Amino acid sequence: MGYDNYNNGTEVAESGQAAAAAIYAGGNGNMVADEQFAAAAAELQPSLNRVLSSIDYDLCFKHPLEHTWTLWHWENDRTKSWSDMLSDVTSFNTVEDFFSVYYFIKPPSDLKVFNDYMVFKHGIRPMWEDDVNKDGGRWVMFLDKDSKELVDKLWHDLLLCTIGECFEYSDQICGVVINVRNKASKISLWTKDSHNQQAILAIGRKMKQLLQLREVELQYQVHKDAMVQAGPNVNAIYKL
Repeated sequence: MGYDNYNNGTEVAESGQAAAAAIYAGGNGNMVADEQFAAAAAELQPSLNRVLSSIDYDLCFKHPLEHTWTLWHWENDRTKSWSDMLSDVTSFNTVEDFFSVYYFIKPPSDLKVFNDYMVFKHGIRPMWEDDVNKDGGRWVMFLDKDSKELVDKLWHDLLLCTIGECFEYSDQICGVVINVRNKASKISLWTKDSHNQQAILAIGRKMKQLLQLREVELQYQVHKDAMVQAGPNVNAIYKL
């Protein structure tokens, strides 16, 4: 039942009353039955109005996001290639669908080592070689593996900031990633143009502010550097 089709229940009540009146008008030759039916019809409108007035019609509609996002999962398996380990889990484009997905999957703290979550704008694959990502980079933070509650909180908050378009240069954002590893977990925000210094620094500063990263350092790494370097040895062109 859509709110646009029924103006606060008025049309429903009126149509129900009209239908009842039409049936009653036909009669069935039984005066007692007809009088009983008339009495029931008279009670129909106020009863229906009471029911419809108790409905919150805002709850009938979902709240759309600016973009459609896709959740990916990667799990290490030495028998497969990297891309074969990557799974497209589901996509969402409303606030309600996001939370349905978020609370259905395990939090990062419950993932095994060498598992990743990625949430990217629909159509962008979460890999360096993707056409949208290949000239980009990432703001990354390294978090101790024992800081499970902090990892879960930062992942949750960064997701909300990203899909909620909290960044001034949100068109530059491709997606967010969490890598669960032995020594530390990494949470990163990917952008598409590593040469856009103004956008990169604005996004990094906003990320630090929104996540309240007072003691946590953010590093911006270019994907092309990450492809040829390893782990903490990747050169960071900016640090906050």
